[in-house]
Amino acid sequence: METLHGDTTGLKSHQHKELRALYRRRIPPTQFIHAPLARRLTELSKFTGRRIGLLVDRRGTIDSVIVGDAHRVFLPDVGPRRAGANRLRGLRLIHTTFRPEGLTEDDVTDLTLLQLDAVVTVHVTANGLPGVVHWGHLLPPDADAPVQREQVTHITELTDDYIAFITDLEDQFGSSEALQRIEGAEAAILIGVTAGRMEDAQRSLAELRRLADTAGLEVVGTELQRRDAIDGRTFIGKGKLQDLIVRSMHTGAEVLIFDGELSPSQLRNIAQTTELKVLDRTQLILDIFAQHAKSKEGKLQVELAQLRYAMPRLAIMPTAMSRLTGGIGGRGPGETKQETNRRRAQERVTRVEQALKKLASNRAERRKQRQKNGIPQVSIVGYTNAGKSTLLNRLTKSEVVAENQLFATLDPTSRRYRFPQEREIIVTDTVGFIEDLPKTLVNAFKATLEELDTADLLLHILDANDPHVDHHKISVDAILNDLGLSEKPMVLVWNKADISDAIYLDELRRDHGGLAISAVTGEGCDRLLDHIERALFEAGHRVQR
Repeated sequence: METLHGDTTGLKSHQHKELRALYRRRIPPTQFIHAPLARRLTELSKFTGRRIGLLVDRRGTIDSVIVGDAHRVFLPDVGPRRAGANRLRGLRLIHTTFRPEGLTEDDVTDLTLLQLDAVVTVHVTANGLPGVVHWGHLLPPDADAPVQREQVTHITELTDDYIAFITDLEDQFGSSEALQRIEGAEAAILIGVTAGRMEDAQRSLAELRRLADTAGLEVVGTELQRRDAIDGRTFIGKGKLQDLIVRSMHTGAEVLIFDGELSPSQLRNIAQTTELKVLDRTQLILDIFAQHAKSKEGKLQVELAQLRYAMPRLAIMPTAMSRLTGGIGGRGPGETKQETNRRRAQERVTRVEQALKKLASNRAERRKQRQKNGIPQVSIVGYTNAGKSTLLNRLTKSEVVAENQLFATLDPTSRRYRFPQEREIIVTDTVGFIEDLPKTLVNAFKATLEELDTADLLLHILDANDPHVDHHKISVDAILNDLGLSEKPMVLVWNKADISDAIYLDELRRDHGGLAISAVTGEGCDRLLDHIERALFEAGHRVQR
C-alpha cells in the first residue's frame, strides 16, 4: 500500500500523489542512494517545506515514505528486529534536511534504537537540488566508537558498494570476540543505579550476577550508573538506555536485568524501546524459585508469588509481559500468559491461597504432634548459599541436595538427630534469605516460615569466607526481626572455617560470638552439637513448651 507516514496535515492532493509515487521508485541494490531519487526528494522537500524520508530495504525497494516537518521526520513502527546478534535491521533511512549539518542526535537515536543499516541525510540547497550528504552506521564492539560518521560534498561522490558494505559490516559483528557466547544460554546485561555509596551498589550488582548465573544466564556486561534519582520512565535515563541498546548488539545480549524493582510503566517503556527481554531483581529471583521448587507446596508458593508480582502489570504492559513469558523470567508453575486478565489471575490467586492454607493446616498438625511428643526443634536459617543444607547433612548424616547455588533449597526439610543419651531433636533446613528479599516472596513463603516460629533454637549459619558476611548477617537479622523471631534463642555458626582466613574468623567471633565450623569437613561440628544439647536439655530436662 502506498501509505504516507508521518504528518500529512496541510498537504495538497497533488503533493499526496507525488509523494506516493516515490513507492514506485527503486534504488540499485549496490547503491546507498540513487542520484535521480535524491534530486526528487530534495525537490519535494523544497516545494512542501518539509523533510521527506524513506525507509529502503536491501533490494532497493521503498518500504515507507515519511513526511516530517521542517525539523525532523517521525518514523513509523518498523516491527521486530531480525534474529541474531550480528544482524542489522535490513532497512536504511534516507531523509532530507534543510541544514548542511552532520547527523543529528535524532538520527543517531533512530540508528541506535532501531538498529538500522545506515542513516543517510541529503541537504536541500536553496535551489532545491541535493547538496552535502552525511551518512553513518553502527560499528562492531571492537571499534573505538559506537557510530561511524561519513560525509561527501555531492551525491555522486557516494560510490561505495552498498551490498559489499553491509555484508562486511555484519561479518565484522559476527566475528567479534565480544559476541562469542555460550551456546544455549541467554546473554544478559546487568544494570544498577545508585545515589548512595558505589561500594554498596557494586556489592549488590555482584550478587545480581550470582543470581543470573544461578538462573542459567550468561552475563556479558554490567552497567552501574550514579544519578541523583531513579528515572521515572526508564530507570536509567534515555541516553544511557540508548547506550545499552548499542551494547546489547555488540555483546549479543537478549536480556536486560535491573538491580531493583521496576514499576509496570518502566518495564513497558524499556521493553518497547529496546525490543529486549526486561527483568528486574524480583522477577529474576522468582525465576530461580520456579526452577528449584520441587514439592507441591513449593510450586504453589512460587506460583502465588509470580501471580502477585504479575497482576499489577497485566493490564498496562502487554508488550513487556510478553517478553517475560518463556525462558528466563517466565518459566515455572506460575507462568502467566500475556492474555491472562486480572479477573482470571485473581481467581487463580484465591485457589492457590486455599490450597496453601490446607497444606499449612496439615503441617500445623504435624508440628502439634511433635510438640505433643516433646521433641525439640532446631531450625537452620541464614543467607542463601551459606551452607545450610550441607550442615543438615553433616549433623544428621542425611543426603539432602546441597548445591553451590543461590536458593538451592526452597522446601523445608526435617531430619531427626539422636544424642547418645537417647535424646532426640528435629533439625529443619529452611529457604535461604537474601538482601532486599522481595515482599511477594516473604508473603508467599509465610506459611513455610511458620516452622521457625515453633523452633526451640535457631542456628544462624554464616559463610565466614564471604567478604560481605557482615552485610549478610544484617540482612538475615532484619528479616528475622520482621518475622517476629529476633528474641528466639539463637546460635551463630560461622561456616567454612576450613577455607576462611583464621585472623578474620577470630575477629568475627570476637565481635559477634558464635562457633566456627566446617560443614564440609566436620570441623567444629561436635562442639556445635554439644552446644545444642546444653541449650535444649539444661539440667537433663527437655524443653518445656
